[in-house]
Amino acid sequence: MPAFASMTGMETLKSWIKRRWPPIHLRVILFGVLLFVAALPGVAAVSLRVYENTLVQQTEAELIAQGAALAGAYRAAWPERFDAGRRPLIIERPKVDLNAMQILPELPDPVRGPAAGRNAALTGRALAPVVADTQQTTLAAIRVLDRNGLVVLGRRDLGLSYRDVPEVRAALAGRSETVLRRRGGYQPRYNLEFLSRASAIRVHYVRPVIADGQVIGALMFSRSPRGLFLGVYQDRGKILLGVGGILLILLFLAGLLHRAIARPIEALSRATEAVALGHVDVPETPATAAIEIRALYQNFALMAERIERRSRYLRDFAAAVSHEFKTPIAGLRGALELLGDHGATMTADERKRFLSNAMADADRLSHLVQRLLDLARADMIVAPSDAATDPAGPVGLVADAHRGPGLAIDVDLPRDVMAAIPPEVLEAVLETLVENSRQAGAGKVMIQGVIDNGALALTVSDDGPGIAPADRDRIFEPFHTGRRAEGGSGLGLAIARSLLAACGGTIASAPSDAGARIVIRLPIVKDSH
Repeated sequence: MPAFASMTGMETLKSWIKRRWPPIHLRVILFGVLLFVAALPGVAAVSLRVYENTLVQQTEAELIAQGAALAGAYRAAWPERFDAGRRPLIIERPKVDLNAMQILPELPDPVRGPAAGRNAALTGRALAPVVADTQQTTLAAIRVLDRNGLVVLGRRDLGLSYRDVPEVRAALAGRSETVLRRRGGYQPRYNLEFLSRASAIRVHYVRPVIADGQVIGALMFSRSPRGLFLGVYQDRGKILLGVGGILLILLFLAGLLHRAIARPIEALSRATEAVALGHVDVPETPATAAIEIRALYQNFALMAERIERRSRYLRDFAAAVSHEFKTPIAGLRGALELLGDHGATMTADERKRFLSNAMADADRLSHLVQRLLDLARADMIVAPSDAATDPAGPVGLVADAHRGPGLAIDVDLPRDVMAAIPPEVLEAVLETLVENSRQAGAGKVMIQGVIDNGALALTVSDDGPGIAPADRDRIFEPFHTGRRAEGGSGLGLAIARSLLAACGGTIASAPSDAGARIVIRLPIVKDSH
């Protein structure tokens, strides 16, 4: 049960993420991944520098804390009593910056100076046990100075003066001072130690001892900061945690690339293979796919739909061609067999009748072949991109050619409109429509044009018997005709639809109270209306 609940929770989380996943461009994903990977070395270098500077500041903070404690002990050990009134709160923060501070030379040798005062000497002797314990624990070098910079507690420099050292001068003036100095006699202990800037320096900190507003002495501290690689080792837990975080980010980015690019492309590749085998199965567009991949899925779906529609069209077309050719071929075969078997016994009129039937079937086959070639050319036509035709020209030619005693043709077109179609194509389409009206027995044809939603709508209507509602869509299919007995091929409207489709136009049968009503929609050339 717990495992099932966990799986259900994961599926719920995945569904929630998919619903709210924002669309992301492929270039944004790739740029983000490459930027992150390229920035890792720089981030690591900066992190090491910041970490090393923090180690040095930590050393300074420890020296400040030791100085504050020993300054209090200095005042307490001073033989004379001071005013124990409340002193102002002074917060001293670390200010060392490896990137900005100058690295000074080693601490210069002390010089001889006047003898220390009695109070300072007594204080130095009193602080000796405290300083010794502090040095043993912190490993810092500590010197106790009087108000003139003379060492009253130290090692080999007892009785000598550091008053000319800049940080000591600042402390004797009442200001704490921290400087970085080169470490004397430094020798690298391991191969990679040269990468650490702090390995060859010591932090020097001098703090004044102030009582009753006067400097009565100073405390000198120096210590080598904790080494970079020692610090890395000691803080290995935190560093490993950071490395683990980076690995998690890399895993997330890898998963993002997989879900946004790799997996959708693999699924699309399998779907492409299926389409090649004749199985049109369009996969669902992944919610986490990149915008370009989603567009690719949409285009693939359109392509697969067109391929499927074209396949159905070819199958139906092949069946229709087979049916249309079967009748005249059967007639030809029958006539030839009869002539072959009984030609010698037939009268001249009988042979003439059979030959006439065979000739009619041959003419029908020739007509079908010609119309099929016309349909193939119409399917393959590519309209010029700069085609621009005033519809009044082709409409006028067709009207004049068919207008006569038995057929009246009226025209009503808008002015100053250019349709994006070659004139000969529009003329061929209108020729087919007007001829169909005439053959259907219409006495009047109306060709009317209007601007509708940015397109030119040409309506060809007549007063003939009209089109049955069930046949309104089928009349544009190849070989659909109501005049098969009169020799109709049923390809005229199919050719017209293909010609218009090549120019971005459409043709459809519209409902009509009387007669047939065909609507042609053509794109308009920009700036023509």
